[in-house]
Amino acid sequence: MPSAVPIKVVMAQLDLWVGDIQGNTQRVIEVACEARDNDQADLIVFPELALTGYPPEDLLLRASMRIRIAEALERIREAVHGIHVLFGYPEYADGMIYNAACVMRDGVVVANYRKQRLPNYSVFDERRYFTPGVKPAVFTIRELPIGVTICEDIWESEPARLAAEAGAKLLINVNASPYHIDKGVDRARVLAQRVAETGLPIVYVNLIGGQDELVFDGESLVVDRSGAVVLRAPAFVEGSFPVAFDANGDPVGLSHPPADPLAVEAAIYKALVLGIQDYVNRQSFPGVVVGLSGGIDSALTLALAIDALGAERVMAVMMPSRYTSKMSLTDAQAEAEMAGVRYEVLPIDPIFEAFKSGLSPIFQGLPEDVTEENLQARIRGVLLMAISNKTGRMVLTTGNKSEIAVGYATLYGDMVGGFAPLKDVSKTMVYRLSAYRNAVSPLIPARVLERPPSAELRPDQLDSDSLPPYNVLDAILELHVEQDMPIPEIAKRGFDEATVRRVARMVKRAEYKRRQAPPGIKITRRAFGRDRRYPICSGY
Repeated sequence: MPSAVPIKVVMAQLDLWVGDIQGNTQRVIEVACEARDNDQADLIVFPELALTGYPPEDLLLRASMRIRIAEALERIREAVHGIHVLFGYPEYADGMIYNAACVMRDGVVVANYRKQRLPNYSVFDERRYFTPGVKPAVFTIRELPIGVTICEDIWESEPARLAAEAGAKLLINVNASPYHIDKGVDRARVLAQRVAETGLPIVYVNLIGGQDELVFDGESLVVDRSGAVVLRAPAFVEGSFPVAFDANGDPVGLSHPPADPLAVEAAIYKALVLGIQDYVNRQSFPGVVVGLSGGIDSALTLALAIDALGAERVMAVMMPSRYTSKMSLTDAQAEAEMAGVRYEVLPIDPIFEAFKSGLSPIFQGLPEDVTEENLQARIRGVLLMAISNKTGRMVLTTGNKSEIAVGYATLYGDMVGGFAPLKDVSKTMVYRLSAYRNAVSPLIPARVLERPPSAELRPDQLDSDSLPPYNVLDAILELHVEQDMPIPEIAKRGFDEATVRRVARMVKRAEYKRRQAPPGIKITRRAFGRDRRYPICSGY
């Protein structure tokens, strides 16, 4: 007779650091023992490549990586008993590397699975490193046969089907699935498809945390055999989340409804905060410095930095020129005072005049143009980097995706910095996120959200002098950059074709700038950088 005692599974949704094999292994050991002792768990499940973090990239090719992984496996073997432990790791075997998942109990490997579907698109380069597996892996806890898959496997039918044919009644999928807008909707849809095909409930365990340009949101799931989400871990929150199953693989004893998915603005904001937090802290920077202009982009960047690191680790610097309005000075000071950050004012006019004087033998007789505008931006970049060098603080750049897309940014000027939180955030989304943050607690003066945006590098300058209105520009950019839609097709959506062609030309011309920009957090389906890769010199 099947046992009536439920089988308790704990989903370990953790922020694991790429390359920190020793630290990640210690987390696995500690959290596994806690699940055994506190939750009386039969099985704990960790994310994909938990021992290395994700993505480990060329660290996988280092000879010492194989040694460290072997040592980590031995540590888990010796330290964890009385519970099944399922964790992802790189398996070195037969001269190959596999993206694998190990199931260990009392020091014995009871199952080992090799990922069958290796993603090689968008931000993923797994075929560069890994060899695909070909066989299912099913292990049993009491009377319940459990199949294992890894991340991309669940996005196609075959791996889940093979597990079901091998006798699995419950499917576990371990993940390092990065966040982008509406990713949770995509995951729930795909899991429902696999359930419909196999009839198996699915446990989906995901990584959280920031890793360079990627942010992992967690939001681990349990989907029952009807395809309904019966447990959803909160997004962007570390934790251990238990769920019990009967001998047929059905979840039982659920006492709480699944956590609600976050609204779009809340999810993006939390992704940006987590991305800044992990990027700055894991490089041991004592804090950050932000050039505060009185505009919306720097105001949002300041708010994100404070929420990520605390006001005491954030420094704001206002660098006014002759073109800086009194409104900008007032609003920048108000932002800093509302935030409680250290605030400095460094006028740039004396430096600007010194530069023009030094360049006068070459510039004499030539009219002022964008050169003088860019010179101001570059002076500010020099000052910020000097503060960074002297204080150890990282410079956060404040440019958004709309500006970076069309080159409305100064190379070695406002593009200077160590990290670009808004690199994948459109201007229209900057406004939405600012309104969202103010709804939580006021931090950005209302006038900053209402005034027309301006770089303030020449008299009476507005962004609209050089660019289409941002609502138009962002809509075109989404179709052109994120969806690769042809120009005539974009025009058919109701846009002026000459404007579309102009925007497309600007995007192409700005590639050389973007290639030199600092890394930034991916929040859309297609971000600039490792996600969207175009040649700088192209006759296309």
